[in-house]
Amino acid sequence: MSDSPPLGGSTKSPHPGTLTIAPHPPAAVLPPVRRGRRLVTSGWVPGTAVAALAVTVLHHYGTSLTDLATFFGYLTVCVLVPGTLLVRALTCRALTARTLVEDAALGLTFGYAVEILTYIAARAAGAPLLVLVWPAATYTAFLVVPSLRRHWRGAGRRGQAPAWWPWFLSLMMTYMLGTSALMFFRSAAVTWPAAGTAHLDNAYNLSLLTEIKHHFPPHVPQVAGEPLYYHWFMYAHYAASSWITGIEPLILLFRLGTLPMYAAFLVLVAMVARRIIGSWAGAALSVALMVFAAMPSLYVNANGLLIWTGIHVVPWSTPTTTFGALLFAALLLPLARILARPGAGAGAWTMLVVLLLVVMGGKAIYIPLLLAGLTVFVAVEVVRRRRPPRRALAVMAVCLVFLAFAQIVLYGRVRQGVALDPMSIARSSWAMLTGGDVSRAPLPAIAGITVLYLVGWAFMWCGVAGLVADRRLALRVPAVLALGMAVPGFALSLLLGSPISFNQVYFLVAVMPYLAMLSVLGYLTLARRQRVTPAFAIAAAGAGVAVAYLIRFVCGVRVPLRPGEPEYLLYLPYLALAAIAAAAVPAFALIRRRPRPWALLIAAAVGVGPIAAWATRTELTVFHGLDRGMYTHIRTEPDAVPRGLLAAARWLRDHSRPDDLVATNDQCRWGHENPCDSREFWTAALSERRMLIAGWGYTPTALDRSKTNAGFEGVPFWDQERLRANNVVFTAPSADAVAVLRDRYGVRWLLSDERHVPPGARIADFAALRFRSGDCAVYQVPAAGGPSPRPATG
Repeated sequence: MSDSPPLGGSTKSPHPGTLTIAPHPPAAVLPPVRRGRRLVTSGWVPGTAVAALAVTVLHHYGTSLTDLATFFGYLTVCVLVPGTLLVRALTCRALTARTLVEDAALGLTFGYAVEILTYIAARAAGAPLLVLVWPAATYTAFLVVPSLRRHWRGAGRRGQAPAWWPWFLSLMMTYMLGTSALMFFRSAAVTWPAAGTAHLDNAYNLSLLTEIKHHFPPHVPQVAGEPLYYHWFMYAHYAASSWITGIEPLILLFRLGTLPMYAAFLVLVAMVARRIIGSWAGAALSVALMVFAAMPSLYVNANGLLIWTGIHVVPWSTPTTTFGALLFAALLLPLARILARPGAGAGAWTMLVVLLLVVMGGKAIYIPLLLAGLTVFVAVEVVRRRRPPRRALAVMAVCLVFLAFAQIVLYGRVRQGVALDPMSIARSSWAMLTGGDVSRAPLPAIAGITVLYLVGWAFMWCGVAGLVADRRLALRVPAVLALGMAVPGFALSLLLGSPISFNQVYFLVAVMPYLAMLSVLGYLTLARRQRVTPAFAIAAAGAGVAVAYLIRFVCGVRVPLRPGEPEYLLYLPYLALAAIAAAAVPAFALIRRRPRPWALLIAAAVGVGPIAAWATRTELTVFHGLDRGMYTHIRTEPDAVPRGLLAAARWLRDHSRPDDLVATNDQCRWGHENPCDSREFWTAALSERRMLIAGWGYTPTALDRSKTNAGFEGVPFWDQERLRANNVVFTAPSADAVAVLRDRYGVRWLLSDERHVPPGARIADFAALRFRSGDCAVYQVPAAGGPSPRPATG
């Protein structure tokens, strides 16, 4: 992953299929450039346009201009600038030739990492605002120390991108803003009660943010005493943001925080791709393939049943994955430098260790995947050079130490319900496509869906297979690392099972950017060998669009299948795709009359995959949002949302201490009380207080008591005595019942959904009513041996 020099003219590469960039001509021989043209090619125009669009979209969806200005001011002053200064000091020789945007993306990511480590220490000390020490110390050092002052000017040799590159990145961010607005912002409101109808994971993420804002070590806020064994480091950044800016956590998580992360992620993925492929065009193709590729759905109706595997749904639905992917892309840059060249320096090692440390608690899947890639790299180097690479072994040792610490301390050796369960993903997909019972999936159906799944992703692997045409490219350091991660990531998505449907697919999502890079590199290698012209490539893409819509129109298969429809209909569109590809092979051979034309042709034929997936996803996004398809069963109907919960929870937050324990009768997802779906997270999220018992569905205890694909949300609470003590206060209140909660469990407040309080049950006779709004009421538990506090209404 060697650094690319500044852009000028291209020369022949020592590695076939790789573009090498020659230095820019001296300034004296350059023709004069008009000021207007210089402004257009500088990147300021597309960057400003995207920023203005982001402000417009965010303001339209409920973000105030004050919050916008405050957040981006904080992000610039407290994270971006100090992080960039540190990166420049650490990598002044190790990672040169970065553009200004690349410099900022790398600095922002490293700033996140340092801020999180500082906040954890500050929160543990009970003074969260001490997180401001690190930017203050950084500014002081870089202003006072003479050898550090030069880093204010830049990072040494400055890279220069082609004129179209800023416009490409702006286009990708515009697409992300559009899909965010249509798929997330319009369905995840920031006002009540509309917010209560959103995907239930939104509330769970918010509850973890507020827990880490007020407590360390963190616990599961819905169940008192349950340790939080989860990758929670990302929430530490949001908690620090909330303390520093005063912005509501709901706004930070649902609107502001993910956008800069995703923008930096796109830039860093392009940096890694450019160093693997060797060209800006290859980097652009890699980013586009990563964003648009997904399991293609060739069924006639827009649905979410087979398109959940791409990275497009990650930024908002699972923000920890976005954050982990960002950190992982950043650490690959110093890692590749360390592995490829001796004497990388202490700065590259420092940067690598810091990023690895935060990745450890940012997303659990990345260090195991990195160890797999390093293992393959070591094996290849032993075969090639007859000796083990010492620097790779040193990195593996660091990874093993962090992995052991994470599994023992951060994740408490719990498995979160994940288990070895081959083809679990196929059984879940079959159940969703047919409407059948996942536990009764027949073996032929499992085999058929598995084949369908493999064929659907063949467009990626056909590109990777193209690397066989040039083994020198396949054996380069970054390519070996990427392939060593991509194969296990894909395999684990097929071999593991989880009680949370498709949770195992995040192994594939994690390696998607690097699988895309390898695929693009293979395609470009094949295209060079087959002498494919741009016109032919454009025609192939157009044919892919036509084939995708033709198959969907002619076959006319709708999913889920209606009762009585034969299951072979599921495979009909994909059999049609295979037949078209098979028929195109001899036709292409007759037209081109060149040796070995099959490789490129098959790659182009199955390339209908990302186009079909993009077309289906676009229909789903534009016309249906997330109100249909696989997301319907985890949304709440508007009539089921309790009115007044936001006001009651905020009153409780403002009039109680962070360590006060609250009892509530909202434990089941609204509208799903009988049988109980134990995924109610809003009470803890909005009140920023720990609950004695609320929704326990995502706790490690519940997940480990469930089976894969077996309704973990219905697992009963394991401490029935505590559950009875909690609920009797709301169903049959008495002085003794309140005393049990107070004296045995330490409860200080009651947050009641009055819709579930039986007629005649007068909680106010035994606990003081402090606030009422809509369907919700807040009661204060009286102190032991003293009179009840005087009630106050709101």
